Amino acid sequence: MDTGVWISLTAYFVLMLAIGFYAYRKSTGTAEQYVLGGRQLPPAVAALSAGASDMSGWLLLGLPGALYAAGLVEAWIGIGLFVGALLNWIIVAPRLREQTERYDNSLTVPAFLAARFPSTALPLRTISGLVIVVFFAVYTASGLVGGGKLFTTAFGGLIDVGWASDYSIGVLLTLGIVMTYTVIGGFLAVSLTDFVQGCIMMIALVLMPVLVLTTGQGDGIGVAAERLRGIDASFLSMFEGLSIIGFLSAIAWGLGYFGQPHIIVRFMAVRSVKSVSTARNIGMTWMGISLLGAISLGIFGRAYAVRNNLDIQDPETIFIVLAELLFHPLITGFLFAALLAAIMSTVSSQLLVASSSLTEDFYRLFLRREAGDKETVLVSRLSVLLVGVVAAFLAWDPDSQVLGLVANAWAGFGAAFGPLILLALTWSRMTGTGAVAGLVTGAAVVIGWIWAGWNESFLGGEGVYEIIPGFLCSTIAVVAVSLLTKPSGEFRAIATPEEDTELAGQS
Repeated sequence: MDTGVWISLTAYFVLMLAIGFYAYRKSTGTAEQYVLGGRQLPPAVAALSAGASDMSGWLLLGLPGALYAAGLVEAWIGIGLFVGALLNWIIVAPRLREQTERYDNSLTVPAFLAARFPSTALPLRTISGLVIVVFFAVYTASGLVGGGKLFTTAFGGLIDVGWASDYSIGVLLTLGIVMTYTVIGGFLAVSLTDFVQGCIMMIALVLMPVLVLTTGQGDGIGVAAERLRGIDASFLSMFEGLSIIGFLSAIAWGLGYFGQPHIIVRFMAVRSVKSVSTARNIGMTWMGISLLGAISLGIFGRAYAVRNNLDIQDPETIFIVLAELLFHPLITGFLFAALLAAIMSTVSSQLLVASSSLTEDFYRLFLRREAGDKETVLVSRLSVLLVGVVAAFLAWDPDSQVLGLVANAWAGFGAAFGPLILLALTWSRMTGTGAVAGLVTGAAVVIGWIWAGWNESFLGGEGVYEIIPGFLCSTIAVVAVSLLTKPSGEFRAIATPEEDTELAGQS
């Protein structure tokens, strides 16, 4: 491996750790500071932090790999995500920011649900906390899989420790760096590193497709398009061969946004409700550019590989392969840092949210209600380590697919929390019993759908993405049970019509 690559990567690692220590000195003295950064995130930091923690290694590995293998039809996933993210900023962000502070200064999603539905506070906190910890262990594992693949493809064979493979070393190194700055600096460290990582990711996703098309061994857009049509006449079609089920399964990814705790927690931490609209504009611009870059990378990366007879064994490594082939070692190191940024930004957010739930919704709820800030922060740090170890165990299989793991966890959160969050913020007739029913139903349907294999093949045909039945069944459960049960003083948590109109205007 060239020295220039190591120089870039080392600089990146040092920067991430420096941000962690800065955040430690700045604000980790109280539980609110460690878990939500004191609710003082500037709009730009909140926006890019939400985006970077959302996209993960999926943006540079999973999505380009899917387009590389199947063609432009896979772009519907990106379109569904963009629309879902926009609606999330418009509907959920301003209301969640206002309500979580107004009612018991809730620091986690389960704590907010408990404050919103006091009659069922205990089951809501325990069940939602359990769902968060379980699905985040899987989600975090997907990020570590990306780290393992990067190390295997880019650095394989450089380090021989005997007891571990190149892939395993990559998993452990990725986890080690992330846990260090997360444990040290908490939410502020995670958000600030996300901001830097988001900038790196976007630059890389603009730079890579341009170089693929303009380098001496590449093609212009027109020539590349003809080459791809020569491989498969429908490769550049967004509709040919697309069934109704396939279309719905792709765009249904957007439904997941409403229930992703590591994303919506950024809404809770933004400086004010008035700052949400600014954050939304920044975040959606970043997301649009990044998604277009990832789609272009997958499509034109395939044309480059065909022209130059590259043998790409794993489509999800196309970013890594091209980074090594096309760039000066210093830039290659920067691009590898971009991939690590995508991975680490999400892993750190997930570790922190899962550890916060373990601390606030289990430790303080059942073991030490009187725990002070110092004790709570210590338990949060220990919880980060615990979740990280479990995720590493789940990621230990080198044959794991990033997109598959992300899809499962994304569906689990989207179905369990999506309808619950949307209706809790907007429907005053919703009851605590309905909330519990929707939470359990959504999670159970997703798990059962995956277990039955219906996400791979349903009724002898193509699979149906598990978020579709999960989200639908959860919504039905919330509405039906709420209408059949009696509210217990829970109208208080909904904004008045005047407040709701004001929030909608500010967003």
